[in-house]
Amino acid sequence: MPKEFSRTERVSELIRRELANSIAREMDDPRVRFVSVTAVDVSKDLRNAKVYVTQISTDSGPTIDIRALQKAAGFLRKQLASTLTLKTIPSLTFVYDDSIKRGVDLSRLIEQAVAKNGDPDR
Repeated sequence: MPKEFSRTERVSELIRRELANSIAREMDDPRVRFVSVTAVDVSKDLRNAKVYVTQISTDSGPTIDIRALQKAAGFLRKQLASTLTLKTIPSLTFVYDDSIKRGVDLSRLIEQAVAKNGDPDR
């Protein structure tokens, strides 16, 4: 029998999807270009949400201005309220998620180690 998802997990995914759309389509701020919402953690009472964001293109280092997203939190909550049918829309706190960059760096280190020691699959 498949595991059922809790309400907080369903609400988190719904908010993640809607925030990603709102940031991409509704915000014209150059400080938040190429932002990807990687995850949303909603509290058990659904009043607070921690939104993890990362930059799609990380060639020049992190250029996401978390302060710009935090200032736009009210606007984004209003957008969520217009699209979601929740009793209360959680307050939003934005956090930079560097897990993708760390994963790319780790993959590069593994490739370098394999190249240095020879390919063990051969």
